[in-house]
Amino acid sequence: MAFANRIRSSLPLVSKILKSDSISAANGSAAAHRALLCRTFTDSEFSRSFATATEKKDVKVKVPLALFGGSGNYASALYIASVKTNSLHKVESEILDFVAAMTKSPMFSQFTKDLAVPADTRKKAIEDIAAQAKFSEITKNFLILLAENGRLRNIDTISKRFVELTMAHKGIVKVIVTSVIPLPAEEEKELKETLQELIGKGKTVKLEQKIDTSIMGGLVVEFQQKVFDMSIKTRARQFERYLRDPVHWDNL
Repeated sequence: MAFANRIRSSLPLVSKILKSDSISAANGSAAAHRALLCRTFTDSEFSRSFATATEKKDVKVKVPLALFGGSGNYASALYIASVKTNSLHKVESEILDFVAAMTKSPMFSQFTKDLAVPADTRKKAIEDIAAQAKFSEITKNFLILLAENGRLRNIDTISKRFVELTMAHKGIVKVIVTSVIPLPAEEEKELKETLQELIGKGKTVKLEQKIDTSIMGGLVVEFQQKVFDMSIKTRARQFERYLRDPVHWDNL
């Protein structure tokens, strides 16, 4: 119970941070979504590759998470195309199968990352693989797009961002908890219940534990692109900066 109490004691601060984020999001998220969607459908590489696969152009799809950067833009474009064609689950499965195949074959993995390989060669190889695997048009077109633009080397990162979107679509919130040692089952259960309380009803918490002895103790909790660092390492650094600042000595 002591463990749960420590986590619950930080809920007011966490809630305050979340509320401040929500206020800023109200001002900025709409613009971010517009920019993201605008890039997705005005960029010639996306519109050309997905033109035949997304015929229902009047259907508007809202991306459940605002992802940024190149990998985030590619993942968001794939999500929108998949939802429009009601093939999100199938595309997710195919993309993950493709990444798994890369992991199992070092030669294939090297081929996807070697920019010295001509774009036409990469494209032809992907077309053959997609045909043999009987990938959907969305997946095939997307992988060809990556091959043409030399982005196959980023497929692992793109797939992870895409999974973030599919999980959000299903109402699943992935929470990564970093600690020095594995959390006992009871403490993990208490933490999950606390996080569920924080995230709210209608969503399901998926807890993933990571071990990192360098944080020295405490926890680091990450979810929905937010990080709550309650580690001893961070607290020690903050205290050190406090002591190094002469202005604080006058208050002692």
